[in-house]
Amino acid sequence: MINIFLFLALIFIFTFLIGRIIEKVRVPWIFAALILGAFLAIHNPFADVTSSKTFEFLAQLGMYFLLFVIGLEIDLNKLKKKTRFIFKATFFIVLFEAIFGTMLVHFVFHYPWLIAFAVALSFATVGEAILAPILHEFNIVNTPLGQAIIGIGTLDDLIEIFALILVVVIVGSSIHTGINIALMLASLAILFGLTFSLTKLKEEGKKFGFLKIEILFLFSLFILFLFLGIGEYAHAAPMAALLSGIAIKTFVPEKRFKRIESEIKTMCYGFFAPLFFVWAGVTMNMRYLITYPLLILLVLVVSNGAKLLASWIVGRKEFGFKQSILLGIGLSVRFSISIVIVKLLLENGMIGSDLYSIILASSIVFQFAIPLMFSYLLVRWKIARQQEI
Repeated sequence: MINIFLFLALIFIFTFLIGRIIEKVRVPWIFAALILGAFLAIHNPFADVTSSKTFEFLAQLGMYFLLFVIGLEIDLNKLKKKTRFIFKATFFIVLFEAIFGTMLVHFVFHYPWLIAFAVALSFATVGEAILAPILHEFNIVNTPLGQAIIGIGTLDDLIEIFALILVVVIVGSSIHTGINIALMLASLAILFGLTFSLTKLKEEGKKFGFLKIEILFLFSLFILFLFLGIGEYAHAAPMAALLSGIAIKTFVPEKRFKRIESEIKTMCYGFFAPLFFVWAGVTMNMRYLITYPLLILLVLVVSNGAKLLASWIVGRKEFGFKQSILLGIGLSVRFSISIVIVKLLLENGMIGSDLYSIILASSIVFQFAIPLMFSYLLVRWKIARQQEI
């Protein structure tokens, strides 16, 4: 029987080798860990390890660190400067897809409207970080299309926060005693109070600009685990992780923040994140997917079709037909936040393995198909050759 240390070695070498391969087709290397999890969902000779408390704890830390990093990437000042078109396009496109997704989850999978909306909103969000290298490669970052994709993807962070809060509320609603409700409300109030306080203490934060990176790193970990500990009382640890990242982003001086951000991302993506993705993949119900493959196609058609239609409606006057379609294709790519949200719903018994597996399977398809399709059409329609403006 393999022990957990050898299993971790297997995860990292698989992610390293397969990650280098899938990067060649413009898929983030971290998804190699999700692929390994999907393989283990078919046949898992390491079930004793993947179901152990130790592995689950490490995987949950991976989820929290991912949310922490997402929080670090949210720039509240940049969000305030987005143009009217970006605001209108973001909310119209995401909510348009969420509405269609809600009806799909409610009528096909028979979940209550609120659960269906939370699920649909999670996979309606955008993983713009995946497309950023492609935009740079084809020299369209500073074109209207490139700026729209980046802008909508950035503003989409607000919707991701809302989706996460909605899930926390749904999970927390299962608590019925007055004492627990009071504790939950107090915990949430403290979390938002701490976040607001740190974002307003920029002058005090300047003093941290003289500290060593190692000390700042320890301080950031202190903030993360402080927020997690407080959030745990409200069953809101995921939201706490996100808020702690936002707080650190605005509190630590910008020049020092860049260094510490690099250190945190290295630890997150180099150690914890692969464990989360394996954990997410291994809980898929592969028998259900094999039995009902058309459901994956249905989710792909509804989700991508709604995104394309909404992008065409809102972008046809701004960009024309081809570029509005490319906008929709680019915005169809997803990343970790949608997987985190559906995993939270699964772990708390709000959705079953059937819906969870369908969403994860469709996410894997999107990760491979969207970058390839987006790159192909950029060249085919000669949009990549346009000069920067």
